[in-house]
Amino acid sequence: MNFIGSKTIETERLILKSSKMAEQKKLYEILMNPEVNKWYLTSGKKHANDSNYWTWEIQEKFYKSKVDKANNSDVFGWSIFLKSEYSNSNTEEIIGQVTAQENGSDLTIRDVGWYIDPKYQGMGYATEAAKAMIKYMFELVEIEKIISGAVKDNIGSCKIFEKLGFIKTGEITHESKYTFYDGTLTSSKYEMDKKLYLKKWK
Repeated sequence: MNFIGSKTIETERLILKSSKMAEQKKLYEILMNPEVNKWYLTSGKKHANDSNYWTWEIQEKFYKSKVDKANNSDVFGWSIFLKSEYSNSNTEEIIGQVTAQENGSDLTIRDVGWYIDPKYQGMGYATEAAKAMIKYMFELVEIEKIISGAVKDNIGSCKIFEKLGFIKTGEITHESKYTFYDGTLTSSKYEMDKKLYLKKWK
């Protein structure tokens, strides 16, 4: 496995960049959207009703901590920028994030995740970013496997896993760990190893 960090990745419409503080407040604002954080944000439920905890003044230190580690060789996470020619503002625009985090003690196995600004959902950007990140992880970082999942009701993310060729390995029902979601959830589990990646993508 090659610990090369989060080098810039360019696709047809997107640029994936290592995290910088300049875009973090916008990412925070995206995560504060109920359509995003009902699936993605996993802070403890004890904070769910603490409005002060979720202010930028409090959250900023967590984002700074993330940025401080962003250039480490063992960190694999990117801010997703829409290229200027596809942006309404005619400038590069931050629209989300994609990550490949550790999944247990074996560092060659990764857990992947992403989120996109709701106003840019349904346009294929999450799929484009996820595909580029997965290619980077298998071909350049040389991981062996991805084990990940998504809440079954998060239809968009489940479709992305299936579109990219992941194998659904089962479902698990559990109490929600999500900050702003109460009750029981069913999560779909997905896997892709290097052999499957090469078969599907090469």
